[in-house]
Amino acid sequence: MKVSQRAAAVAPSATLAVTNRAKEMKAQGLDVLGFAAGEPDFDTPDFIKEACIDALKKGQTKYTPAAGTPDLRKAIAEKLKKENNLDYTWEQVVVNLGAKHSVFMTMQVLLDPGDEVLMPVPYWVTYPEAIKLAGGVPVKLETSAETGYKITPAQLKAAITPKTALLILNSPNNPGGFCYSPAELMALAKALEGTKVMVMSDEIYERLMYGNNKFVSFAAISPDAYGRTLTVNGLSKSYSMTGWRLGYTAGPLDVMKAMARLQDHVTQNPVTFTQPAAIAALKDTTGCVERMRVEFEKRGMLMADKLNAIKGVKCHKPEGAFYCFPDVSAHYGRTIGGVKLNNSMDFAKALLEQALVAVVPGDPFGCPKNVRLSFACSMPQIEKGIDRIQKWLA
Repeated sequence: MKVSQRAAAVAPSATLAVTNRAKEMKAQGLDVLGFAAGEPDFDTPDFIKEACIDALKKGQTKYTPAAGTPDLRKAIAEKLKKENNLDYTWEQVVVNLGAKHSVFMTMQVLLDPGDEVLMPVPYWVTYPEAIKLAGGVPVKLETSAETGYKITPAQLKAAITPKTALLILNSPNNPGGFCYSPAELMALAKALEGTKVMVMSDEIYERLMYGNNKFVSFAAISPDAYGRTLTVNGLSKSYSMTGWRLGYTAGPLDVMKAMARLQDHVTQNPVTFTQPAAIAALKDTTGCVERMRVEFEKRGMLMADKLNAIKGVKCHKPEGAFYCFPDVSAHYGRTIGGVKLNNSMDFAKALLEQALVAVVPGDPFGCPKNVRLSFACSMPQIEKGIDRIQKWLA
C-alpha cells in the first residue's frame, strides 16, 4: 500500500524513540536511568482527578463544542487575564488535545504553501514537522551558548523576507532551559513592528521559572504584539497532566473561529469529562504547582552542578522548564567501549547501551553539540545517573 509523501517525510520523535528504547531495555531487566521524557514524575493532584471522576458520575460523556465547553474556555480566558495580563474573550480561546495539537493546529490555520517560519535554534523537535505538514518552510535562526541560545532583534530583522509568515517563540525553552527576559521580548516585539510576521508564543512551561527570572507573555508586551500573536499553552507540564491531553490556543477571533472549524473535522472535541478537571486545575488554590516548581528548581541546580563537574561538559544552569542542555562536543572524536563518538546521536546511543543512561541527542533540536537531560525525576536518580555519565566518560 502506498504511503503519502507527506507522511513519509515526517521524522520520528527523537524524544519518544529514546524513551521507548529505554523502556524496552528496562523490560529486559536492565537498570536504565531515564532522562529523556519531558514528563513530570509527580502524580496528577487528587482534586483534579476527583473533578474528572465527578464529571463521569454525572454522565458528562457526550460531545461538547469542538473548541471545548464555554465553561472551560471562560476559565482559560480568566486565567490569561489574571496571570498573564491578556484580555481575551472566551470565544478567542480554542481547547486542543494537548499543546502539541495546539502547535499543529496553529500551523494549519496560519500557513499557506511556501510560507517561511522563523525557528530559533534550539527548537522543539515537533516544530519543523508541524510546519512542513502545513506546507510551510522552516527557517533556522542559529544561536550559540555565548548568546544564551537566544536570538537578537537585529538577527530577527535580518531574517525577515517577503515570504516570512511566522516567528516561533518558546520561553521557557525546550530543550534549552533558558528564558527570554521581559526586556528581550520587548526588543523582539519592537523589531516586528511594521511587518506582517505573525508569532506563535509557546508558553507551556510558563509556571516553571527559577531564580529571579520573570515570565511575561509575548502578547502582553504591547498592543502590536497582542494583535499578531497566537498564545499556546496547556496543563501537561504545570499540573502534571501529560496523559490528559489538554492544551489551548488564544488569539484573534477570526483565527480562532477558523481553528474551531478545522478542529470540528479533525478531532471533534477534547475529551468531555477531562474538561471539568481542567477547570478545577485552573482555579487551583492548593499551591500544588508551586510545590512542584520548587522541587524542580532544586533538581535542576543539582543536575547542572554535577554536569559542570564533568571534564569536557559545559552546562548553563536552567532558568525554566525542566531540562539541562549540556554541550558535550569536547568528547566527539573519542572512542568509548569500541564506539567512536562523532556526534550527539552516537553519544546518546552509546551512553544508553553502555552506561544504561537515556538522554536525548541534540541534533533533532538543531544543536549537534548538545544532549538534553530532563530533571523531571528524583534526586537519587539524578545523583546516580550523572555519576554513571562521569564514570563512562572517564
